[in-house]
Amino acid sequence: MNKPEIINRVANSALITIDLEDYYPNGTRVVFDIKDWLYESLVLREKEFRAFVEAHDWNSYKDKYIALCCTSQAIIPAWAYMLVRLRLSEIAKQVIVGDLEALETNIYHKIIDNLDISHCKNKPVIVKGCSNRPVPKNAYLFLIDKLQPVAKSILYGEACSSVPLYKKK
Repeated sequence: MNKPEIINRVANSALITIDLEDYYPNGTRVVFDIKDWLYESLVLREKEFRAFVEAHDWNSYKDKYIALCCTSQAIIPAWAYMLVRLRLSEIAKQVIVGDLEALETNIYHKIIDNLDISHCKNKPVIVKGCSNRPVPKNAYLFLIDKLQPVAKSILYGEACSSVPLYKKK
């Protein structure tokens, strides 16, 4: 007795799966807190701050993603972040002012802006969920903004259990 052939209908369908985890760039993420360069962690004194910037070993940030912040209640002028950014400009992969979540969001925003989705035109697209890497929630929103004008439909989850989100009229 012959068993019926098992057919993978998902593999044979026009369904395109996008997994944002596949685009996660390798590289160390670092929080650079400037509070230790402030007088009593609260006051930025320009002369001392500039001395810290000048004396700091910037090579330890080579090819890293940097989140600049100040975790104290100090008010930091924009020029201070700009001064640090200038030192990191040819060393670090990317530098933002904010926390690690803001850093990941910024990284993914650039990735999704440059993502070629022409193959999704008028096709059903499923955005895979449940990643093992820190894909920020905003990345999914950036992706939706990019997909909606071109995709026939957008689903979220896995092919076997997806949530419909959008269908072109």
